[in-house]
Amino acid sequence: MMWNMRFIAVVAALSCPATSLAQGTAGSYPDKPVRVIVPFAPAGPTDVVARLIAAKLSERLGKQFYIENVAGAGGNTGMGQAARSAPDGYTILFVSSSFVVNPSLYPRIPYDPYKDFMPVTVAADAPNVLLVNPSVPAKTVAELVDYIRANPGKVSYASAGTGTTPHLSGELFRLTLNLDIVHVPFSGAGPAIQALAGNHTPMSFTSLPPAIPLIQDGKVRPLAVSAARRVATLPNVPTLAEAGLPDQEADTLQAVLVPAGTPRPIVDFLYREIKEIVAQPDVRERLEALGLDPVTNTPEQFAAQIRTEIAKWRKVIHDANIKVD
Repeated sequence: MMWNMRFIAVVAALSCPATSLAQGTAGSYPDKPVRVIVPFAPAGPTDVVARLIAAKLSERLGKQFYIENVAGAGGNTGMGQAARSAPDGYTILFVSSSFVVNPSLYPRIPYDPYKDFMPVTVAADAPNVLLVNPSVPAKTVAELVDYIRANPGKVSYASAGTGTTPHLSGELFRLTLNLDIVHVPFSGAGPAIQALAGNHTPMSFTSLPPAIPLIQDGKVRPLAVSAARRVATLPNVPTLAEAGLPDQEADTLQAVLVPAGTPRPIVDFLYREIKEIVAQPDVRERLEALGLDPVTNTPEQFAAQIRTEIAKWRKVIHDANIKVD
């Protein structure tokens, strides 16, 4: 209840006209380097997208937007550090879906997703994809379900780790169909996909970007994507809804927030700049090549998405009894 009241307050703040900073403009911002916290190690999808956008912001605005990787505790360490940063526009947080999953996954987290941040935008997102090893005798989701039911308890699926959105996609799939499958968590998407390609696990749910090379090489077979519509990089692969399983949408978002209290003109300025950057043909092509769908929703739309996603994954985590230390 307290989170909901705080969330309403943040949305109200987003909706109010700014009066305190240069009559509704960002003034001379930025007039010094801007720190962009990425709460994960370098080279992951969030880091790659953050560096792409930070480089473009630096070019456009003439001040350096530099990446600071603050990894640890499933992203909690970096997100907590950002929550405690000054709300002056000189600290930006670039998050993945752990931002909306961790409040239900961990017994305690060092940030309040409603109180401690102001949403800026979801720059892009990537659907999760259901993959099988080519040795699995299933070319469709329906055939895979039949195969699992014919082999109860014998089919395992790999994910990037406990509590990741691919893991939650797998649990939503399992719960919806009442399947007897075994989750095998790995320490990232790369090891999970390699285990699938090596037939150590017959199936996997993973974020699309790291799977694309192995899909293109025919080492893994995509059966469906957990998106509302088909993705450009896999036009012949149906959505789970098209395969007969509605309400399975799950993606890995790449999004931007700032500490609560950041002047609204700076929030609006960053939103407009990022929207224009993502609309550039070279950026869109780069994102799509990575398996990401450009988004750039408004701060208000992102705020509503946070509320929806937290509630959705809270139910899955509860129903599947997922716990982390």
